[in-house]
Amino acid sequence: MNKKKYITEGEGLPNWSNPISHAVVVNNMCYVSGQLSVNIEGEYVPGTILEEGKLAFSNFFSALHAAKFEKEDVVFIDIAFDDLKDLPEINKLYMELFPENKRPARTIYQAEALPFGGKVKITGTAVKEL
Repeated sequence: MNKKKYITEGEGLPNWSNPISHAVVVNNMCYVSGQLSVNIEGEYVPGTILEEGKLAFSNFFSALHAAKFEKEDVVFIDIAFDDLKDLPEINKLYMELFPENKRPARTIYQAEALPFGGKVKITGTAVKEL
């Protein structure tokens, strides 16, 4: 039987009115919703691709933490950009956040538009050993 836990709030997670969960835990897996460059009040924080990427990843890790998962549990990252020319900057950040021998699988793509007119959105999956 699948046990589900819906993460709708937690320390460091933005408060926003969107009808979503920041993450959903099913057994030993955590599915994190797309995280953006938004502050704790849920307001978009515009910046460079690196600034927005750092805040989006911070929100991603806050969702993981609220779900009782760690960065080391991440097995898949999905990164949407408004412009793929920014890939080198995000690659630098990605290499800082994840050690060379423990980088999650990843997809990247250019999206025509992201919420709030943002530059980057981070989504991912984490798995804990039972």
